[in-house]
Amino acid sequence: MINYLKAFQNVWKAFLFLHKMYGTNNILDTGIEFIKGVGPAKAELLKNELHIFTYNDLLQHYPFRYVDRTKFYTVKEINDELPYVQLKGVITRIDKKGEGRARRLIAYFQDESGKMELVWFKGIQWVEKKLQLNVPYIIFGRPTRFQNSYNIAHPELELVSEVEKSFATSLEPVYNTTEKLKARGLDSKAISKIIKTLLQQLQGKIEETLSSDIIDYLKLLPKDVALLNIHQPQNPELLNKAKLRLKFEELFFIQLKLLRNKSIRSHQYRGYNFSTIGKYFNSFYKECLPFTLTEAQKRVLREIRNDVGSNKQMNRLLQGDVGSGKTVVALMTMLMAIDNGFQACMMAPTEILANQHFNSITELVGKLDLKIALLTGSTKTSERKKILEALANGEIHIIIGTHALLEDDVVFKNLGMVIIDEQHRFGVAQRAKLWAKNTNPPHVLVMTATPIPRTLAMTLYGDLDVSVIDELPPGRKPIKTIHMTDAQRLKVFGFMKEQIALGRQIYVVYPLIKESEKLDYKDLEDGYESICRAFPLPEYKVSIVHGQMKNEAKDFEMQRFLKGETHIMVATTVIEVGVNVPNASVMVIESAERFGLSQLHQLRGRVGRGAEQSYCILITGVKLTSEARLRMDTMVRTNDGFEISEVDLKLRGPGDIEGTAQSGLLDLHIADLSKDQQILQTARNIAIELLQKDPQLQQSHHQILNKQLSYLQKKSEGWGRIS
Repeated sequence: MINYLKAFQNVWKAFLFLHKMYGTNNILDTGIEFIKGVGPAKAELLKNELHIFTYNDLLQHYPFRYVDRTKFYTVKEINDELPYVQLKGVITRIDKKGEGRARRLIAYFQDESGKMELVWFKGIQWVEKKLQLNVPYIIFGRPTRFQNSYNIAHPELELVSEVEKSFATSLEPVYNTTEKLKARGLDSKAISKIIKTLLQQLQGKIEETLSSDIIDYLKLLPKDVALLNIHQPQNPELLNKAKLRLKFEELFFIQLKLLRNKSIRSHQYRGYNFSTIGKYFNSFYKECLPFTLTEAQKRVLREIRNDVGSNKQMNRLLQGDVGSGKTVVALMTMLMAIDNGFQACMMAPTEILANQHFNSITELVGKLDLKIALLTGSTKTSERKKILEALANGEIHIIIGTHALLEDDVVFKNLGMVIIDEQHRFGVAQRAKLWAKNTNPPHVLVMTATPIPRTLAMTLYGDLDVSVIDELPPGRKPIKTIHMTDAQRLKVFGFMKEQIALGRQIYVVYPLIKESEKLDYKDLEDGYESICRAFPLPEYKVSIVHGQMKNEAKDFEMQRFLKGETHIMVATTVIEVGVNVPNASVMVIESAERFGLSQLHQLRGRVGRGAEQSYCILITGVKLTSEARLRMDTMVRTNDGFEISEVDLKLRGPGDIEGTAQSGLLDLHIADLSKDQQILQTARNIAIELLQKDPQLQQSHHQILNKQLSYLQKKSEGWGRIS
């Protein structure tokens, strides 16, 4: 049986390879084992370690930096400011010291200015055999100070005679690799050599992927020249031109794909026309709305009304900071659907948030004759059956729920509006299930309280129309954010007691649930005990909430806090979304350096919901990394979520901010959204202009773009890779 299975796997691998090699008629889909000098064993390592399967994958494994091999230092010139140095000199003596794991090889190196040590802790026997005494070497590595002198551990080391033969460029590329690859001889230099061999094999065979008019307009390098100079730059000027060409191409095809899909969808799907703004919308606006809408909310509602009355399906992203009033806009959008005989649904990522929306919306529309239901994983079977029947016969106007709404047995009579809150928590396939719950796709409004940097929004949501609520409701005071250290905790406790005496409530948030030996951070259980000691019964009442609690216990504690029965809620980030307690005026975040900027901003948004002045206190250790200090300083300096998101993007990169629930759009190989805003904007502008003139890319000089777009589409749909 095992032999049959192995045989099948081998046949399947062969089939995949043949498909890659011939199925697309693209030489770049050839497996890397066919590069001279690679073979099956090395190919398997590259596949497993770096996910490099094809020629194209290898060519897109770009260097992460370059070493200027024309610049040499002397031993005397080494200082703490130099991250890497290149030296020329000789090895005068070799020595071995220590035993067992402490064993090390030391080579004594010198040039005309002085002496230093080169040290190896691994591969000692192999290195020792290679080293030659009193022969000129070029060494490269990171200097480390030890007892007032410098040494270099595991330096790159080459004979001067060999270097002079091999150097084709003064800028040597440095590639990402892994310890496992290095142990098998596939270090940066080896990868560079393989890529050089591949470029020689492909000489004259790399097809152009951009149209000549774009290349001429932007004065871009041809594709083959760009690839050659990104991997083997002839000079700094050509390297910069190669980077520009490859970054533009990567971002351009993302924008072209998004914008063309948007164009196709707007022509292919006829949207339900909400021609009437009727009694529900108007009655709510005149009789139920407890406050005056901000100008930003009014602007967004106008944009939505234009969409739903245009005979096209709405696909709109609504961005708004915590507390900006997105829920009211979502409710009024759903009322537009109900006024036109349609049902509406609102999906949230957690039961806490779904319950919060259900309670607040039910309270807001209390005077209206509307039936609203809540459907989550905790809904009892008997209640669920009643809800599904009422939903199918049209009795329910609005249903609010979690992933439970995606189940096949959730059937609507006439779904016309879908609201998705905290949309980045849902995958593309999950969202598409809701779109399929009517004969024509319903209108879709996706919302996020996590402000998205402009470049990220253009890349992740370039196919959506974007609305922004950039104004807080009147009467809201900006939250004051203060950074304190562990040593100032008693001062924080004193301030908390003052706030409780004024009738306020307080959140205290911890990053961990149980004690960790690896992380020196206050954990929830220890924190809860210390809070209880500092705030003893009967004067103070403390509740605790975390993700490992049962839903019933969690809801019980939440309700106690909501009703004002407890003064302090000790919690994990489970309260990041979904808790709205206007009387809570203080957010204390323990081990704040442990959180990302976006999460800190979300947690801060749990307070400041009433008319009273609110505070966010960030408690950290005394010693902070430069990145952690920048996060704290940013939080103290600004409440602007969009400004915070831009800093977050620069610190963490796009992949970490939005997670992986999108559709591979952020699998960027060379472009950097935090640095390449101008290139992205140019790419988008050109894509927009091109599609306005030629929506189907049918003109002869655009066939090259159509071909590359189809190729990228097939790759993203993906054949399973078996290695």
